[in-house]
Amino acid sequence: MRQSPSFGILLALIGTLVLTPDALLMRLSGMDGYQMVGWRGGLMGLIFLLSWGMLSKGRWADTMRMMTPFGVLIVICQYFNASLFALGVSWAPAAIVLIGVATVPVFAAVFSWLMIGEKAGGLTWITIVLVMAGVFIAVLGGERADLNFDAKLVPGALAGLGVGAALAMNFVVLRSNPDLPILLCIGTGALLAGISGILVTGPEMMTNGTVWAIAIAGGVVLPFSFFSLSLSSRYTAAANVSLIMLLETVIGPLWVWWGVGEELNASMLIGGTIVVISLAVYIVLSSRNAARKACEK
Repeated sequence: MRQSPSFGILLALIGTLVLTPDALLMRLSGMDGYQMVGWRGGLMGLIFLLSWGMLSKGRWADTMRMMTPFGVLIVICQYFNASLFALGVSWAPAAIVLIGVATVPVFAAVFSWLMIGEKAGGLTWITIVLVMAGVFIAVLGGERADLNFDAKLVPGALAGLGVGAALAMNFVVLRSNPDLPILLCIGTGALLAGISGILVTGPEMMTNGTVWAIAIAGGVVLPFSFFSLSLSSRYTAAANVSLIMLLETVIGPLWVWWGVGEELNASMLIGGTIVVISLAVYIVLSSRNAARKACEK
């Protein structure tokens, strides 16, 4: 773990870019919430656990680490992360869910401060404010007239907040506990979510819809992206990983526009530009700060 924070930021950036087609693949699948949970969680969990089985040199020791309080916490976080996003999108407009998910960097900064005493600097907080402003503009700016804020939207909003909190906690715990087996813990949580989705949907209904789209999401996009994102949290602050991950919120709609022709409005482009420029400046300045500190040592 001697790589610089810039290495962690690069891992987070790669993982996020791979994650961006996820919304398009979900849309192409035409499946409902629990059905998507079953496919996405099941495939991702199986791939993670098979990879762990082939690569681990201490399976018993890994299992014991997963059974510790922090290991169980990662399993729980991944279970809710794998479940709540797909369910939230099926319960409410995606914009409502994305607003909740956009709180990831705030949760990460707070959890890092409370759990490991890692305080976010001024640059991080400024970027958090700018990025969240851009996300709000992107997901709400062109849809205000279409959204009726009533009690039916509450489950979707709470699901988004749950995803934000689960992701943030996942990044913070992995950063503070470098011995936890990422593949085993996250794979177990994802597989449990997948099993839940299959049981609720019913095995006979699982093939309804476009299977290849959800198979790519669960078998390729999610495993690669979440392993990269989780690993990156061991090299850079959880708030940094969370900030980079918000690129998915603004790039994802571009994939949907390209794949199914869903119209992009000016608010999405303005908000996305704010997010991309803010994160680009943040990455450059953070890399310079890290390099300067390394030289001082």
